[in-house]
Amino acid sequence: MGTITIVGLGPADATLLAPIVSAAIDSHERCFLRTSIHPAAESVVDSVSFDEIYEDAPDFATVYSTIAERLITEATVGNLLYAVPGSPLVLERTVELLREAEREGRVTLDILPAMSFLDVVWARLRVDPIESSVRLIDGHVFAEAAAGQTGPLLVAHCHSAQVLSDIKLSLDDGPTVTVLQRLGLPDEQIFDVPWHELDREVEADHLTSLWIPELEVPVAAEFARFEELVRVLRDECPWDRKQTHASLRQHLLEETHETLEAIDARAGLSDDEFDDALDEHLAEELGDLLYQVFFHARLASERGSFTVADVARGVHDKLVVRHPHVFPAAGEAPVTADDADTVVSNWEAIKRAEKGRDSAMDGIPPALPALLLALKVQKRAAGTGFDWDGGPEVAYTDVEEELAEVRDDPSEHEVGDLLFAAVQVARRLDVDPESALRGASGRFQRRFRTVEELAAEDGLDLEIVGKDRLQALWERAKQRETD
Repeated sequence: MGTITIVGLGPADATLLAPIVSAAIDSHERCFLRTSIHPAAESVVDSVSFDEIYEDAPDFATVYSTIAERLITEATVGNLLYAVPGSPLVLERTVELLREAEREGRVTLDILPAMSFLDVVWARLRVDPIESSVRLIDGHVFAEAAAGQTGPLLVAHCHSAQVLSDIKLSLDDGPTVTVLQRLGLPDEQIFDVPWHELDREVEADHLTSLWIPELEVPVAAEFARFEELVRVLRDECPWDRKQTHASLRQHLLEETHETLEAIDARAGLSDDEFDDALDEHLAEELGDLLYQVFFHARLASERGSFTVADVARGVHDKLVVRHPHVFPAAGEAPVTADDADTVVSNWEAIKRAEKGRDSAMDGIPPALPALLLALKVQKRAAGTGFDWDGGPEVAYTDVEEELAEVRDDPSEHEVGDLLFAAVQVARRLDVDPESALRGASGRFQRRFRTVEELAAEDGLDLEIVGKDRLQALWERAKQRETD
């Protein structure tokens, strides 16, 4: 196994190359460039660049993992040099991946010191980064990495209008920003731009960074304020102080049902349609539900177990792992998932492996509402391939067969099988059986109230009128609902 010598090309052209880097370039016959789009790249003669990977890969994560794996493979046949922009250890994801591979014993690295773009930045801004507690942020993940920060921030990798737009949209409003471009080159530029003009006034390139001296309102400030509010209420409110996980159970259940009610109120609208009153109500109920999540996390943090940050981090990492078609593992090609059914099947397989479950039926909460339990059982089985082709027709046949068995044996057992078969109809039609039955119950309630009103208008007693009259009242109620 050969050694990969990693060097940095510095922040600008060859005039800022470290002598140790120039010597390493001259002493290697096999040289690779992460990208040839850098002012000092021409110093690495007869090199192979990975520019074509940027053009073909769907995202940067794939670009970096592909480059790292290519280099590891090349190193199996001998020593090589790998040159990256700036310094190898400053915001260089490919080097991070190679260092992970080194810890796994897959490759040997020799990382040489190099001048970073940061050295030029501090000189131009007249800033001591240590005294000022500057936070270095990758522009690709600004909203996540800058969460809770107020500055000063230096934002690198601002190479496109899209990155600048994402940064701008992470805040409703922000301060005037200093744009730093091509530092150390003859055409370097340093200028200020208002926050709202960030993606309009700046022609971004691969040597563009942003200096944000201070944010009046930090990114994700609302969540930080909310967590602090929950802490204060827990400390100072008599009701909040006495709560436990168990005592909050009923409140969590109530808030969940109220949120579902708010969602059901939008049933007649598509997801992209607006209704200010309904949307405001849904936002309110989601907030009440969020409070329950933060409250339970606060209780856990008081006993030193976990915090709301751990909750968010855990579900984030879980979702990444369970979506390999979106987030492929390092060095692996994305998993193919062209439809929702494949996504669900992959999800269940990954979940079984994570939990160490022997059966697809393991881990289904038995206390689920009966309709939801039946649906989940069926989906779990279908996810393993235990399903029949034929679409809804298969389910219709099952309902007919189960109905015949109920006629022969009107027992709880057979009625249960009939209801289970009805859930299969809903599943194959992609209808939520819980919502469908709730809707049917609501329609019946409305129509029955109308029947009562009609009977009162006609001077009829529902307890003694005949079947035909009841049927006529029911039809009139249905008709009134559609008029």
